[in-house]
Amino acid sequence: MRPGYNRVLAEEFEVLKLKRADLVKDKVEAHSQGDLRENFGFKAAKDAIRAVDRKMTALDRFVARNAFIEVDPATWLTKPTDTLLLGHVATIEKQDALTKKEDRFTFLVTTHGETASDPESGIECLPHNSPLATAVLGLSVDTPITVMLPAGEATVTIRSIRNPTQAELDRLLTAIKPPEIEDD
Repeated sequence: MRPGYNRVLAEEFEVLKLKRADLVKDKVEAHSQGDLRENFGFKAAKDAIRAVDRKMTALDRFVARNAFIEVDPATWLTKPTDTLLLGHVATIEKQDALTKKEDRFTFLVTTHGETASDPESGIECLPHNSPLATAVLGLSVDTPITVMLPAGEATVTIRSIRNPTQAELDRLLTAIKPPEIEDD
């Protein structure tokens, strides 16, 4: 993902913490105003706190479940291409062990959440934690490897590795956003 994303997530969490603190003050003030059964301000503040808590929990889960690797797109354009690394464009051949059917794909190895495809170049994003990427990251060109993929056993060979162009990065990489939680 692009640089600064971890900072954006931290800032969003801080905003939620401050909002929650203000809501707790509102709840305490409403509590002091008498009968809680008929106190709309108390109920509204309590519901608002719950909504903020849900957003904070969702953001915590989002961060805990995903690996975020900040990469400067400019460095993706100049890294060595001896072995397949995050940010490389690779042409990969896959031969199914059972049917012997061969497929050829061109992928940009990306971080989690990138799923775009570029019709102009035919490149698709391959998340670094996918079964195929996990099997081929660190391999060199023309080094076949037999792997178990979700579709079954296959022989996978990297045919080429290159750095992406800036135009390809601009078309393929989008901003990853934390989950949107609706207010009640």
